[in-house]
Amino acid sequence: MRVGIGYDIHRLVRGRPLILGGVRVVSPVGSLGHSDGDAVLHALTDAVLGAAALGDIGDHFPDQDKAHRGRDSADFIRRALALAARKGLVPVNADIVVIAERPKLSAYKSRIRARVAALMGLPVSRVGLQAKTHEGLGELGSGRAIAAQAAVLLKERKKR
Repeated sequence: MRVGIGYDIHRLVRGRPLILGGVRVVSPVGSLGHSDGDAVLHALTDAVLGAAALGDIGDHFPDQDKAHRGRDSADFIRRALALAARKGLVPVNADIVVIAERPKLSAYKSRIRARVAALMGLPVSRVGLQAKTHEGLGELGSGRAIAAQAAVLLKERKKR
């Protein structure tokens, strides 16, 4: 078994969509990022890559590469899982924490969990998601940023 952790943070700005875990969230502000700015999928991608000892998201999808501008972050997690699979590793579960003062995410949590589960090839029961505020502290607490942390457990695929 191998555990990986990931973290991502993005500024929130007007004129951008807010996408979390592949789900569009209704919000007056969205994540500023080179790709679609999905902090959840970026943190998950880093967690998978970390568990497989394959570097980080910047190694595989550098933000200087124009090919990644506006890219769907689902591509990143799919690629990370494919790289892990080449090493004989498959996901067991994922746990995610989203840190945002607003918008409130309770109405989106089940959809985000379902989308992450589908992307990772897991049952929804193996994907945890918590939404936390930053109690008004710093950039996250002022609503100027959003962050996500993720932990992923990978195991060696059974030999056939």
